[in-house]
Amino acid sequence: MNVIKTIKEMQQYVQETKLKDETVGFVPTMGYLHEGHLTLLHEAKRENDTVVLSIFVNPTQFGPNEDFDSYPRDFERDERLAKEAGVDVLFYPTVEEMYPNEPTIQLKVTKRVDVLCGAKRPGHFDGVATVLTKLFHIVTPNRAYFGMKDAQQVAVVDALIADFHFPVTLVPVGTIREEDGLAKSSRNVYLTEQERKEAPFIYKSLQKAKQRITEGETNPEKIKKEIEQDLRNHTNGRIDYVDIYSYPHLTQIDHLSGRIILAVAVAFSKARLIDNLTFEV
Repeated sequence: MNVIKTIKEMQQYVQETKLKDETVGFVPTMGYLHEGHLTLLHEAKRENDTVVLSIFVNPTQFGPNEDFDSYPRDFERDERLAKEAGVDVLFYPTVEEMYPNEPTIQLKVTKRVDVLCGAKRPGHFDGVATVLTKLFHIVTPNRAYFGMKDAQQVAVVDALIADFHFPVTLVPVGTIREEDGLAKSSRNVYLTEQERKEAPFIYKSLQKAKQRITEGETNPEKIKKEIEQDLRNHTNGRIDYVDIYSYPHLTQIDHLSGRIILAVAVAFSKARLIDNLTFEV
């Protein structure tokens, strides 16, 4: 596995790879790799000749109350996991390499960001779009892999690729779950024993709602209220949001039809958990 730290060297590597008519699969991350990342890497390895993993804690997507400096970092561990996953190139640039000067142009995401988690993180997806634009230009992948646990991010990346005509195929990969259905997350370790017993009901409430829709219910407000009641009956967490939107456009709908997302966020004492289901009605 090659570890590359400069943009110039990364671009040169990809150029040589494509001259050999090899495909490039790309998994962009901020490091501190977990099972979700590894699943993306395995999928990229299965579908491409070369796999590039980037590790870059991007300062432009952190808000004023979010501590960029305390974001967990463990490069030696990440490097070992990447090597075991069969990564060909680990792109590990510094902030100075990615942002050598004060930007003269700023990207602003105007749709798909004022709902769900994005509603409470203004500017976050501007930073995500900025760094991905840079990375897509540097790595020029054939395919880019993102986890559906953060379905809003996938929706924003979908729009970025379409709006800027990137020759990249977006590959959404399903949420990785524990045996009881709880979406895997580094935050799960902060749950108390009782909260850990309650947390799987987040996914169960979504499954139950999907079944109701499959059976013919078309009123989104009714479904939202049923999910909320289900969560109140089975968890002591504070419901942050229960929402239903079209997907990937994330617009309000009055009647359940087409591709939709059911999305939930529940805050426990020390962990805020998100989950979602996307499907065709």
